[in-house]
Amino acid sequence: MTLYRGMDADALEFQYELRSKEPDFDALAVRWMDRCAAFREASDVALDQRYGPAEREVLDLFRGSDGGPVLVYIHGGYWQRGDKAMYSFVAEPFMKAGVNVAVINYTLTPDCRLGDIAPQVRRAIAWLWHNAADLRIDRDKISVMGHSAGGHLTAMMMATDWSAFDPAMPLDTVHSGIPISGIFELEPLVHTSINHGPQMDVDEARRESPLFMEPVTDAPQLVVAGGEETPEFKRQSDAYCERYRTAARSIERYDVPGENHFGELERLAESDSEFFQRSIALVGG
Repeated sequence: MTLYRGMDADALEFQYELRSKEPDFDALAVRWMDRCAAFREASDVALDQRYGPAEREVLDLFRGSDGGPVLVYIHGGYWQRGDKAMYSFVAEPFMKAGVNVAVINYTLTPDCRLGDIAPQVRRAIAWLWHNAADLRIDRDKISVMGHSAGGHLTAMMMATDWSAFDPAMPLDTVHSGIPISGIFELEPLVHTSINHGPQMDVDEARRESPLFMEPVTDAPQLVVAGGEETPEFKRQSDAYCERYRTAARSIERYDVPGENHFGELERLAESDSEFFQRSIALVGG
């Protein structure tokens, strides 16, 4: 039965369920965890800084330079799995370039509704903004980056009216955004096993889709996908760019050559990669 854009449930599962396409994912996860633990041990980092009341509303702040820009990194896992401890390694090249990096956690479904997560990420950004002097970061240069579900949440931050969220904060609180393999239209996930955690219906999926939200900021964005991603991930990134790009709003589209949904993060963590160079040019250093 056709469910979305001419695809049935099996076709949608193929497009969006990605761990089964990474036969060595368990080994990859162990390697990343070991790499992250070693990096944290060797880094100037403030672990588990509380930005909100929920148990998982904590972040790790990796210090790149006093008064330097800050990059907020949001992990993926389809809003139902994942932890900041697995993604510390992403911070390394940014720190070396003088960027402070906040790697955040947030409550996972089904312990919350999907719509509860974006407000948590907003609280993390607001906490960084309000405490910038004590944290020794430049609150005028807060950029947001996220992968997969984190890409969705990055786009949600770009669609946030910050002055409405917190009257003390400026509309242009976010300096730039880098959604990586983001999910910008959630409806196709309703028909897949991925919906086990979020438990969305079509109405909720549409409400939480950045693709259908009015652009709020003219901050530049780098919209990224892996060169070997499934067609739906590339289509979603293309559609988001078309929705947001204007003469005043710089939206750059980039595919990481030869990389899938997971390998692209390893390229990001290499300071000499094109992916990192494009990112640091946006974030500053």
